[in-house]
Amino acid sequence: MASQARPALLSVSVSSQITKMPLLSTLSQPIRGQLSRANGFYPNFRLSVKMTRKPLTRATSYQLREGQKRHFHQLPSGLKMEVIEQKPSAHVAGTWKGAPAPPPLPLPPVVLVHGSFHAAWCWAEHWMPFFSSSGLHCYAISLLGQGESDVPQGAAAGTLETHTNDIADFIRQEISAPPVLIGHSFGGLIIQSYLSTTTNSSFKTGTIYPKPAGAIFLCSVPPSGNSGLVWRYLLTKPIAAIKVTLSLAAKAFANSLSLCRETFFSSEMEDHLVLRYQELMKASSKTPLFDLRRLNASLPVPSIPKGSIEILVLGASNDFIVDMEGLHETAKFYDVESVCVKGVAHDMMLDCGWEKGAQIVLSWIRNLSGNENC
Repeated sequence: MASQARPALLSVSVSSQITKMPLLSTLSQPIRGQLSRANGFYPNFRLSVKMTRKPLTRATSYQLREGQKRHFHQLPSGLKMEVIEQKPSAHVAGTWKGAPAPPPLPLPPVVLVHGSFHAAWCWAEHWMPFFSSSGLHCYAISLLGQGESDVPQGAAAGTLETHTNDIADFIRQEISAPPVLIGHSFGGLIIQSYLSTTTNSSFKTGTIYPKPAGAIFLCSVPPSGNSGLVWRYLLTKPIAAIKVTLSLAAKAFANSLSLCRETFFSSEMEDHLVLRYQELMKASSKTPLFDLRRLNASLPVPSIPKGSIEILVLGASNDFIVDMEGLHETAKFYDVESVCVKGVAHDMMLDCGWEKGAQIVLSWIRNLSGNENC
């Protein structure tokens, strides 16, 4: 991304990757039209679009924590997905603040799916050790084109359908019991697609898309996609819209500590942690998750029968990306009450208050399996 400084003028250039990056990149066309109106409301603001292309960064291996192991799941296409696994470990119980001992009844395995610019490592940092110490068997996957997974041919890593198929193949081949699926951001949208396919009449037997024990949408993109989020920002917070677009669609978060913190984390997050996660994010996304136009054409995801699957919709009060209306849209679509975690940001599993969301998720999973009193 290039920028020009002029006296009393903020000038912004946007990369050509803006039309390819999935999260909020639908702002590319509004930028050329609707957002230009900001010039009239903000005299010292000017937006320009300069089409440039940046080379992609190779992934950097994440150093696993104690008790974690990495393997690669081979898909029918021959491509391999990175999987980080952590089994329940009684000997580490209590090493995480507030983490209770494993409950007496078996808990379902957990499959964790990341969003844009992330990979399996984002769960391995805090939530997997916490859940493992509480009796959960955890699997975090890196979608194709992300983390250490293989990169498919083409401009995007896949479609909503292909990413969903990849998750189904992994569950079918490697998970022995119905899992709880947890999806963050665009990973949440992929899990929504999975649920829609699971409850489709053509998959009643569950042999292709195994039915999960439950699903958790964490700061998730709503069923209709991110267009509603984009237009709300555009019409009510044009400067915030520019920031989000630069940070995500133009990938400016990769070169700005302050913008990375504002986009993903709480203001209290320490610099060294933001820098560490910024480097991991830069290396994680070798190619965009989606072709956004193709994704938008496939939305909204189909609805599912009421009560067919247990669902938790969890949001963050300081989320810079998914607003409260987006959180409520997802909850209303699935006819459940949303839960908003106070004092945490979009990357709830990495933020300085990561324990807040982890405790809520753990309690919900325990209640799901009859361990609510443990």
